[in-house]
Amino acid sequence: MRFYRFIIVTLLMSALAHAGAAEPQSIDTASANPVVEERLKSLSHELRCLVCQNETLGDSRADLAIDLRNEIRALMEKGYSDKQVVTYLVARYGDFVRFRPPLKSTTVLLWFGPFILMVLGSSLLIVYLIRRRKRINAGPLSQGEQQRLRNLLTKLAGNRT
Repeated sequence: MRFYRFIIVTLLMSALAHAGAAEPQSIDTASANPVVEERLKSLSHELRCLVCQNETLGDSRADLAIDLRNEIRALMEKGYSDKQVVTYLVARYGDFVRFRPPLKSTTVLLWFGPFILMVLGSSLLIVYLIRRRKRINAGPLSQGEQQRLRNLLTKLAGNRT
């Protein structure tokens, strides 16, 4: 009986210790200026969440995304244009923060890599199919190949019995 009380007390103490362990959530503060909010909404759908990576900054609920939206909002309230905000974020986080990175020497593979891989894969498939067809259409077996095949079949049939 004491053992069960000990287990229950231990579990309750463990649960209470973890109850307050959650980190505080960042708060998405709204601007009083509806023009700034509309610009933020428009711009945040062109930027990538650095945590989620497959979501826009506007769709993400990650703490970093909320902080970035608040930072963008503050920059817009200071008078930054959309282009200046993007330039600021790119300088800080690189072209990765954009959903549509610019075409330049460091992003060429990002833009054309899938097409290059598709052409390369298709070419290899075509070469393989042509070689395979040539092997299939090579003609009938020679006398030596036929005799070897008969020997193998006879040997295989003898092993089954």
